[in-house]
Amino acid sequence: MTEMNINAIGGSLPTPSIKTTTPKTDDQGFGQFLKGAVGEVNRLHNEANQAVESLAAGRSQDVHNTMIALQKADVSFQLLMQIRNKVVSAYETVMRMQI
Repeated sequence: MTEMNINAIGGSLPTPSIKTTTPKTDDQGFGQFLKGAVGEVNRLHNEANQAVESLAAGRSQDVHNTMIALQKADVSFQLLMQIRNKVVSAYETVMRMQI
């Protein structure tokens, strides 16, 4: 069997750029993160409500953006509920631990 030179095959392929993020200098705790996430979910929910009210009142004919706003609110709420379920599960696990 002959060995192939990988550089010869993929030499003309572009190399993917990897973006690295540096940690923030201000140490944000989990509570602050959770508070921000709840605020963002609330904001998306309010935007969806405004879009639906605008569509129902006839002030807007943009059904697509209304449905997109509703889906964003729904997905963000589902994600928040999954995070809550994981936190509750972790808390219950810690509480069952014997010292």
